[in-house]
Amino acid sequence: MAAAPPPVLSENKEREKSRNFGSLRALMPFLLPYRVLMAAAGFALVSTAMVSLALPLAVRRVVDNFNSAEVELLDQYFIAALAIAGLLALGTALRFALVTRLGERVVADIRKAVFDRVIGMSPAFYERILTGEVLSRITTDTTLIQSVIGSSVSIALRNLLIFIGGLALMLLTSAKLAGMVLLIVPAVVIPILTLGRRMRTLSRETQDWIAASSGNASESLSAVQTVQAFTHETASRASFGKITEASFDAAKRRIKVRAFMTVIVIFLAFSGVVGVLWIGARDVRAGDMTAGALVQFVIYAVMVAGAVAALSEIWGELQRAAGATERLVELLQTDDSVTDPEDGKTLTQPVRGEICFEDVQFTYPARPETLALDQVSLSIKPGETVAFVGPSGAGKTTIIQLILRFYDPQSGRITLDGVDLKDLSRSDYRRSIALVPQDPVIFATSAADNIRFGRPDATDAEVEAAARAAAAHDFISALPQGYESYLGERGVMLSGGQKQRIAIARAILRDAPVLLLDEATSALDAESERAVQQAVDLLSQNRTTLIVAHRLATVKKADRIVVLEAGRVVATGTHGELVAKGGLYARLARLQFTDGIAAE
Repeated sequence: MAAAPPPVLSENKEREKSRNFGSLRALMPFLLPYRVLMAAAGFALVSTAMVSLALPLAVRRVVDNFNSAEVELLDQYFIAALAIAGLLALGTALRFALVTRLGERVVADIRKAVFDRVIGMSPAFYERILTGEVLSRITTDTTLIQSVIGSSVSIALRNLLIFIGGLALMLLTSAKLAGMVLLIVPAVVIPILTLGRRMRTLSRETQDWIAASSGNASESLSAVQTVQAFTHETASRASFGKITEASFDAAKRRIKVRAFMTVIVIFLAFSGVVGVLWIGARDVRAGDMTAGALVQFVIYAVMVAGAVAALSEIWGELQRAAGATERLVELLQTDDSVTDPEDGKTLTQPVRGEICFEDVQFTYPARPETLALDQVSLSIKPGETVAFVGPSGAGKTTIIQLILRFYDPQSGRITLDGVDLKDLSRSDYRRSIALVPQDPVIFATSAADNIRFGRPDATDAEVEAAARAAAAHDFISALPQGYESYLGERGVMLSGGQKQRIAIARAILRDAPVLLLDEATSALDAESERAVQQAVDLLSQNRTTLIVAHRLATVKKADRIVVLEAGRVVATGTHGELVAKGGLYARLARLQFTDGIAAE
């Protein structure tokens, strides 16, 4: 029994609506900008079809005059046939060049459009779909579309023209034989339409399994060290193998249906040609038509049969392209839970950095039954350094994510300098924020480019100054090419502490009025932490700083400490005030400071 297909974005009712070629209409916005190229390709396509249809006429003249005493006339017919063949070759080459270029151009635009869309999607989107599946859609699905636009569609249109033109010329050549051929057409078309529905379903299922396979592989490979550390290789191989085999099984079912359809179509089409040739040969013997006319008719019949066979093959390709287009359209049209206002407000410059939470209540989309923040009200003054502490799951990192507007609260509001974040363009106000995340991201580029990530126009001197402030200069200088050293995918060449210092240098260089530090020093040794803490103290001056930390030693100098528990603010104050009050903070401090609370 075949495994169930993997989950995807769309609902079942949306899938039902897309069980036809209507989904291919979504490609029109990408095709319309290239009307001239399309027109040129169309002209070449029609021209080659007309030349192809003219070739049997020349062949008829040659056959009917084969025994003619006029040798020069026979030579002229041969020369004409050769000229037609030359025009056909040139036209076909031109058509190939134009449609291939069109396909490559359109697919490049589609890939950019999809990436532009998904790169701006909020994290809630990635709770529902694996990154590997998105990549599969951008690569595998667009490759299918490129094949159709750059080849299959033009071949289909050319064969359609040959089919129509060939039938017309067959009628002119011999209405009797053409009538017999037309009797065969329904027998050929019905299997195409009947089996085509099954092909659509199987094509879409195959693409879903390919995407699931890509997502599974991407997840395992991105965490390969963890996989190996926990000796999970065998289980990972088994999981990937199971999904890959399911993909192969789906492909086999699609191949069987397509092969069965091909057998039926080709057999019926060419059986008809043989039958017509048999009857035509009897008419030639009876003197009812010339040998040249029969040859002409047979060539047209073969061309029509070949066109039908080609159309049946291309039908399957169009089915797969329709499924691929559906999947890409899903990405382009998926609603984001976080959107920018159409006419957003702008922050007054310079940004002061006043942040207010007003009765904020929030649950993550994946855990709607659990409150991450419960009626949180908080006001942070411009230039104030506020630390958030509490046990894991208390809501500390959620505060950071809401300020960055990765999510919107279900109720209440968050303001920056008095303006609701929902009324601002995300790209606009995020320029005023620098972030050091708990899990620092290092890109597969040089150390300098990683630090320069938030300020691409920064000079080398500014990059080095930021690295020195983050205590990163020494280890960067020790790399083989210094600041130009390639750090590998996800910073594989660096230790955890080194990655975090690169991330801190990146935030320092950004020089934003609001600084967010989410466990910024958790991976540093004592000496590096002291150096970075000094840098952070300097960096925090004259800017609003929010610090999330488990290690209380890093927040003792904060202007204010906010204690969170189960999504609620349970206490606020300075380190000394909170220790004196007792409660959760005092318990945390007692656990971490071995030299006693009294000394504080």
